[in-house]
Amino acid sequence: MSSTEHQVSNFNIANVLTTLRIAMVPFFGWALLQDDGNSTMWRWIAFALFAVAMITDKIDGDLARKHNLITDFGKIADPIADKAVTGMAFIGLSIVGDVWWWVTIVVLVREWSVTLLRLSVLKDVVIPAARSGKIKTTLQAIALSGLIWPLPHGDAHGGAFDFWPGPLGEALFFLAQVLLAGAVAMTLWSGYEFFRDVRRERSQRS
Repeated sequence: MSSTEHQVSNFNIANVLTTLRIAMVPFFGWALLQDDGNSTMWRWIAFALFAVAMITDKIDGDLARKHNLITDFGKIADPIADKAVTGMAFIGLSIVGDVWWWVTIVVLVREWSVTLLRLSVLKDVVIPAARSGKIKTTLQAIALSGLIWPLPHGDAHGGAFDFWPGPLGEALFFLAQVLLAGAVAMTLWSGYEFFRDVRRERSQRS
């Protein structure tokens, strides 16, 4: 750890945004699950909270790098905040029946195992974010956003969603599911790459 990092206060704008994302998670989950996920208004509120969380994720990372606001707290809290937001989205959407539970379980096991391993080797091994991980994050954000929208799909939600009635709503929901499939594939692939890189880095140091 550099002396510069020691001099950076934990109370900075990047860490404040990270903490805000963590604080938003229960409110996001509560909004998503209102009326068993059948409320058009609350689904839009949940989407707004999710979108703010995803945007602040980009902003706080850019600010930390640009203004040298990288701290030990940020290194730990930032990935936790990311996984908490997307994890709540996966769990909430599974509860309301819009994402299969096996998909959520596979994604969460991968995400948290990678996060815990990254934190455990943080002082010894630094693995930069791979392109596959960035693609994974983008696909997850877009797919989850589309699935949070109150889109009609078959008999789901008892026809409660009529914002995009008919074929348009069905097509948008199907597109979100296709993007989710791509996100799951990239989630598994980027996880494999991360574990491979950690093993390679450790072998080179030994």
